[in-house]
Amino acid sequence: MPVHQTRGERVVDIFFYAMLTIAAFSTVYPFIYLLVISLNETQDALRGGLYFLPRKFTLDNYLYVFENQRLARASFNSVARTVIQTVLSVFCCGMLAYVLSRKTFIFRKAFSLTLVITMYVSGGLIPTYLLIKNLHLLNTFAVYIVPGLISAFYIFIMRTFFEQLPDGLVESAYIDGANDFSIFARIIMPISLPVVATVALYVAVNEWNTWFDNYLYNSRNENLAVLQYELQKMIQVVENTSETEGEGSSRVISPLTIKSTLTILVTVPILLVYPFLQKYFVKGLTLGAMKD
Repeated sequence: MPVHQTRGERVVDIFFYAMLTIAAFSTVYPFIYLLVISLNETQDALRGGLYFLPRKFTLDNYLYVFENQRLARASFNSVARTVIQTVLSVFCCGMLAYVLSRKTFIFRKAFSLTLVITMYVSGGLIPTYLLIKNLHLLNTFAVYIVPGLISAFYIFIMRTFFEQLPDGLVESAYIDGANDFSIFARIIMPISLPVVATVALYVAVNEWNTWFDNYLYNSRNENLAVLQYELQKMIQVVENTSETEGEGSSRVISPLTIKSTLTILVTVPILLVYPFLQKYFVKGLTLGAMKD
């Protein structure tokens, strides 16, 4: 039977729906605005007044970006570092988090305190650079992977989740003769997909957007450049010079349109990946719905 609402309840519902609509529009509109700017002719965009549709549609901004011959190699490097780092970081942080979640591990408090200290105190830029140099990681692809394998923040997120799992799962596995690694890989990780997907999303977004380590450690090797670093250099070039193609050509590139175009290009891959991780959120919650 339908539930009859009072006038006051309908007013409250309308108010909340209106607020949610405004919040959703406020979240989505910046992306719409950037897309409109990126698809509009540069000189016309500089006049302002663009809101929902481009006045003079053009793909020149995207063509200018894709004309950079180094972007293909840089895109491959960014995808490779993102995928490899996400898989290895989630696995390594998960193993350490599982150990720290076991009450039988007598040094769990000491190790946890050590990890907490690393969240507030860092070695500094110069000592870190010297460490990377002494480890012979300069101008290598490994410099994108090794330094970030372990993160205290991700470890504590996963440890908190592992501590909420029923102890009976581990105890029954011990009785059946399973070792700690088998328990972690075959029992703990499959039922911890919500936290695994969450940490994977954090790592992937961070790795995809990072360019500063490329500038510090691999700036001399163009073959190891990542996409964000190449785009950063492109923005600097556009800000210092303006490009006009051919005599009488109306193609003019400005920082406004290029920045909008680059923002769209680097955001779309994350937006495409997120729905797949959201599916694992739901699946992981279903697998983890059990009682001790």
